[in-house]
Parts: sequence; structure tokens; C-alpha cells
Amino acid sequence: MTKDTNVQPKVTIVIATFNAEAHLPECLASIAALALDALEVVVVDGGSTDGTLALLRESPYPFLRWISEPDKGIYDALNKGAKMARGAWVHFLGSDDRLLPGFAELYHQLKDPHTIYYANSEEWYSGEGKPKYHLLGGKFNKYRMAKYTVNHQAIVYPSVVFRDHAYNLKYKILADYALNIQLWGSRRFKKQYLPLYIAKYNMNGFSSDIEDYVFKADKPGLIRRHLGLVVYWRYLLKVMKKKREGHHDF
Repeated sequence: MTKDTNVQPKVTIVIATFNAEAHLPECLASIAALALDALEVVVVDGGSTDGTLALLRESPYPFLRWISEPDKGIYDALNKGAKMARGAWVHFLGSDDRLLPGFAELYHQLKDPHTIYYANSEEWYSGEGKPKYHLLGGKFNKYRMAKYTVNHQAIVYPSVVFRDHAYNLKYKILADYALNIQLWGSRRFKKQYLPLYIAKYNMNGFSSDIEDYVFKADKPGLIRRHLGLVVYWRYLLKVMKKKREGHHDF
């Protein structure tokens, strides 16, 4: 389905949805409020049975394209959306997340189609309880990436990334972290940090209380393969130190 025009988009916002009727209107409204003429929205729906599809059909947003079909999870939907994207850059947003005015500032600074631009996300809570993690901001070098990752909603990727890369579906929650380890170890793409807040991230979202044990088992190998031996050994020493201090979830 499409409501687009012939304008070539600069950025594509990819949103994966499944029964997102409660949150999607505010998410789309936050995008429309930025009033960016060359901002495309691609919604990849997993076969919603609530009012999500009716919202998409009735949306007045002119650069909206969407599909609805069964998928293998959120990262399968994001892979589909990345392939559908027509923009020079791609940003991934949850249906329960919101864009902030800082995104428009970042948008106007996107210049090099081989640079990964990243900023900060703002925490917000749509329900009760808090996850075990908190969002980190600031610059990320290889070693910091080995320890933690940039919040997914704080990154704008060049679309050329997804010609050769995709989210690995065996990682149910942290496939974006696995991808970032690969990209931060690649010389092909520059990384530029901008001290802006570009999105509100729902801390009660789908990943807030689920562990990705497959990724955790693979993480040391990913670090060694993509970030190098020096970073790998520093990471292992840090893990051993944390374990001695009684932290076993590093």
C-alpha cells in the first residue's frame, strides 16, 4: 500500500508493527510534526488483528508506504523495511517510540552517504516497571561498543549498509547490537556523533524484560571477529573484573 508522491526521500523511517493501534497514531504524529518534506515512512506490519491496518489506510501522511503479512519477528520486519526504503538513510523507530525535534536538526546535517550518524535517545515509560538497563549517550569507540551499544532509535544508517548487511534473525532482541559490532569494526563506514536527542524510547517495550541468551553466547566471538584482538582482550579482562565484583550479566 502506498500514499507517496514522486519526491525522492532523504530518510526512510522504518516501523515494525503488530497490533499497534494503541501507540501508532502518536508515533506517526511525532513524525508528521517535524514537517520534513523528504521524509518517507515505511510500516511493516506482521498481520495485525486490531485497528492498526485501518489506521494505516486512513493516515493522511503523504509519504507513507506499508505492507502487512506474517513475519519471523521484529528483525525480519526491519529487514523487509530496509529493503523497501528509498531514502539515502534509514532510521528504525518502534511504534511505541516518538521522534523529537532534535531529529530534524540531525536530518539537516546528513551529508555523507557512507557515514553512520548517531545521537541520543530520551527514556520514557508507557507502563509499570523498569528494565535492568538504562540508555547510554555520547560517543562510542570500538571498546565502548564491545561493552554496550548505542540505542537503536538513536542511529541513522546509510541505506547502503543494508545492501550487504541484515539483522541476524537468530538474535531475538539484540540483532541491532550484533549489527553495530560489525559496523563499528568496519572501515567502510565513518561514524559521526551529534549531541542531540532525536527520539523518545519506550523503556517498557518488547525487549524490556526478555534476555537474548544466544547473542550473549556469541558476543565475545563477534567482538573478536569484528572489533579486533586488542578490544577483545580488554573486553575479557573487563568481564573477569565484573564477575569478581559479583556482576554476572555484563
